[in-house]
Order: sequence, then structure tokens, then C-alpha cells
Amino acid sequence: EVQLKESGGGLVQPGGSIRLSCTFSGSKFTLYDMSWVRQVPGKGFEWVSTVDISGRPYYGDSVKGRCTISRDDANNMTYLQMDSLKPEDTAMYYCAAYFSGGDRLDRRGYRYWGQGTQVTVSS
Repeated sequence: EVQLKESGGGLVQPGGSIRLSCTFSGSKFTLYDMSWVRQVPGKGFEWVSTVDISGRPYYGDSVKGRCTISRDDANNMTYLQMDSLKPEDTAMYYCAAYFSGGDRLDRRGYRYWGQGTQVTVSS
């Protein structure tokens, strides 16, 4: 059984930084591109970032220049470093996995999801 578990969320002041982590277990990690997706209550999901199996990163326009995604294949981990946080970054952040080569912008192809970790940006 594949499991994803996020950690690292919390309350951060505007302008601050946070690092989210995602552990992956139950399958061969290197088969999957890994994404971070966020959701604000009452609103839809927003794709944040993806790192593919080669380590190439992709970023949404709202976080480009403020985020760094990375993966550690030896330890089945994915990370999202977020800097210069804004109140509008407040959301539940989910880690998701899909088979490499899929459409990172189409959540319907995301095969596995974590339970999410809350990030709140507020003074």
C-alpha cells in the first residue's frame, strides 16, 4: 500500500519561510513524479509545484521565485521550501504522486495523495 505523509506545516509570519516534507512508502519512489498541491477552504485545488523523476522542477506562477522543490530518492522524500510567504499562501498543502510522464496539471491523474499539512501565514 502506497502511503504519503506530509509534515512541516505551521503558523508563519508574512515574509517568513517554511519547509514541507513528504515521505513516500509502499512502492518504487523513482517511478513517480511528485507534486505539491494546495487548497483553501471553499476554493479549488491549486497546483503548486512538481519535481519529475529526473529532478527537474516545475512551479506555478503564484509561487515561482519563492519556492524550491526537491526530492531525495535515497530516502523516498520530497521537499518544498517556501520563502517570502504571503497571507495568500495560507492553505492545506498536499503531496501527491503520479506515474512519471503524466500531466502534472491534471489532478485526475494523481494516483496517490497524502493527508495534507496546514500552512497559515499570518502576523
